Amino acid sequence: MNRPHVLSLPVTPRASLPRHWLVSLLLILALPVMAAAESLPVVSVSVLQYGTAHWELDHIQHRGLDREQGYRLELRLVANLPASRLAVTSGAVHGAVADLLWVQSRFQDGTPYTYLPFSTQIGDILVAENSTIRTVADLAGKRIGVAGGPDSKGWILLQQVASQQGLDLAASAEVQYAAPPLLSQALKRGQLDVIVTYWHFAARLRGEGGWRSAFGMADLLTALGLKAKLPVLGYVFPAGWASGHRPLLDRFAASVRRAKAELADDPAHWQRLRPLMRSPEDGAFTALRAGFLDGTPEPLTGQRIADLHRLLVLTGADPDKLMADALFFREEP
Repeated sequence: MNRPHVLSLPVTPRASLPRHWLVSLLLILALPVMAAAESLPVVSVSVLQYGTAHWELDHIQHRGLDREQGYRLELRLVANLPASRLAVTSGAVHGAVADLLWVQSRFQDGTPYTYLPFSTQIGDILVAENSTIRTVADLAGKRIGVAGGPDSKGWILLQQVASQQGLDLAASAEVQYAAPPLLSQALKRGQLDVIVTYWHFAARLRGEGGWRSAFGMADLLTALGLKAKLPVLGYVFPAGWASGHRPLLDRFAASVRRAKAELADDPAHWQRLRPLMRSPEDGAFTALRAGFLDGTPEPLTGQRIADLHRLLVLTGADPDKLMADALFFREEP
């Protein structure tokens, strides 16, 4: 039986586009998306590269929470606080993160800023685990290190409470002012008995073990008749810009709220942020995450604004020249 003849044809390789054509095609397809992103209104914010606000702002960008709200967030990373303030005062960016006392001082100088709450973290009062210091009265005669200088909010509040108890800390204690990292080292070397420092430096020390809070800043506020958690740090925008861009500011505020909620609900987000936290060891990492979340502010109310005004007066502001209520950003009902 004869087998059927099978015709063999040469196999021709499949035609393919040159690589540069493929790249060009992909770029063309992406153009509408890129154009849409470029057409969104921009909110630019100056932020410290390793500052705590960068954690949530970076999360907003990574998750596209800004684009969901119909705007594009641009960050200008700076190395220190003066550079961040200069960026917003010069108009190089729309906003920055600032201390409430700084915003009040600018208001008194005739340059008002709208204040959108960021954090309630004032700072911490740290001692060795085996220290006998547990109350304000125990600070008499001790060596106290203060971060931020004589105008530090935590130090001013501490002195106010001590004064109520008949104790003049400036006269009865040995006080040294220095940068937070130097204070941390001095405490470790036993050159200081207690430090009044920024919360994230305290969190790193507590995370390492061997250090504790002598008492909470919230206790000081309560002793002064104020709410325990007041937003003493905020996103600030020139009042003129903020009033002319209120819908855009509302969108920014909404994305900030969403970022805080996601960071609170899913610990996995924090692993991606760990390099921005200077890649801390597990103990410090956990303490930093907990401290950040604990500082989440509640929406501003008339009572909280009144308490912030009282806090400003306690820390030296002129009672007759306090920031107007309208400068405190309140969410629309």
